[in-house]
Amino acid sequence: MTSENTSRNTKEYVTAVIGGQLFGLPILRVQDVFMPEHSTRVPLAPPEIAGVLNLRGRIVTLIDMRYRIGLPPREDASPAMAIGVESRGESFGLLIDNVGEVLELDEAGREPNPINLDPRLARMSLGIHRLDGQLLMLIDVERVLDIGTTAIAA
Repeated sequence: MTSENTSRNTKEYVTAVIGGQLFGLPILRVQDVFMPEHSTRVPLAPPEIAGVLNLRGRIVTLIDMRYRIGLPPREDASPAMAIGVESRGESFGLLIDNVGEVLELDEAGREPNPINLDPRLARMSLGIHRLDGQLLMLIDVERVLDIGTTAIAA
């Protein structure tokens, strides 16, 4: 009495585009998607920290994902979007270029990172899924949020 759906181990991911690359974040980690406005720069913060803002009564730290993965700043004038996540009781907004859709993917289709993947990406990636004509890189949210520990200690 095993159906195809119960025999598959699937997970849902929210997709996001950053610098033309498709990324996936586990949907269980995503709190909301929003367009950040009126952020405040934080003096002496690591360069990955784009600022902070008040979102519905919560202080949200904005993480510049382009900087985090080693891409140049956006040249597009369209407003950035953010994916809201929480970690250790703190709220964060991951700044992205565009949010996509929710995909349900079979975990058996996940592959390890390519050997030639940039080390900055490899450190934050849980692996890849091959989709029609493109690769979806799966993001480890905790690793993305692991910022500045060496800079702070120095």
